[in-house]
Amino acid sequence: MRNRLLRVVALGASLVLIAGCSAGRVGKPIPDGDEVAQYVGGKFTATLERLDDDLGNTEPRKSRLRSFMRVGELKTDSTVTAIQLGNPADRLYKNHSNRDSADYRDYFLPAGSDVEYVLLGPDYAELAPTPWVSMPDKSEGLDICFWGGYLTVCKIFSAVTRSMQDNSVDKTAKSLADGSTELTTGVSLRVFLEERIVVIPDWLVDEIGEPLLDKMVDTRILLSPEGELKEIEMTGLLAEGGNEVEIKQHYEVLEAPTEHEIPSVPPDDEVTALTTDAEVDEFYDGMAEITSSRE
Repeated sequence: MRNRLLRVVALGASLVLIAGCSAGRVGKPIPDGDEVAQYVGGKFTATLERLDDDLGNTEPRKSRLRSFMRVGELKTDSTVTAIQLGNPADRLYKNHSNRDSADYRDYFLPAGSDVEYVLLGPDYAELAPTPWVSMPDKSEGLDICFWGGYLTVCKIFSAVTRSMQDNSVDKTAKSLADGSTELTTGVSLRVFLEERIVVIPDWLVDEIGEPLLDKMVDTRILLSPEGELKEIEMTGLLAEGGNEVEIKQHYEVLEAPTEHEIPSVPPDDEVTALTTDAEVDEFYDGMAEITSSRE
């Protein structure tokens, strides 16, 4: 049975990061070797804890992830905007294609609600007779990775954690003039795909071919002087044996949102209620068929 939220619990449990931290001078890289591993690990630990606090409290927060991946001539290009606002917090994340204005889904979890609402773009109209569907919210007791607004960030952290364990992967950390910290490392395409940072169908993974999977995607993470996550970039143009993969991921924390960015709860006559696991599974299976089509 496919259950989006429960699958995320296992991911969140895997985010065990190396503890420890050492200070660096402004603009000066931290030395290579064990010291950089401890420094980067400590920074990631602090960042993950900060994200946990952000989701657990009602601090206003808005972020944007531009996600692009090309395999040969086939492309996926989308922007996810995530918002939390209020006390208790309303949460909204919008997944919009940058290539097709009819391809979008907006997920809205009102404060205190026991259901999540999904607004379907025209490309998904066949999945329900109404513009919205609703389904039971199963987030209670789960960690920060349950929410689509943080899901990809958690996947990136998991991928970087795996790369940290590989001594052959270059890693750097340096303090910037404004007190920010910049962390850089490489993540193999194999790990990128295994962690499903971008979800592509199995047939397309097979077409990439083994020689490309060990090539590295450059990863840069920027933390504020207070240790808060500000930005993540993953970039790579990988080619081998006539196959080519291009990756551009850019996550950034934006200015705090306003109440005008939160939608109203849709009226009942505009909502198709999915109340059972079987109905929710059928809905996501149908969505997967649409999003994984070669066309």
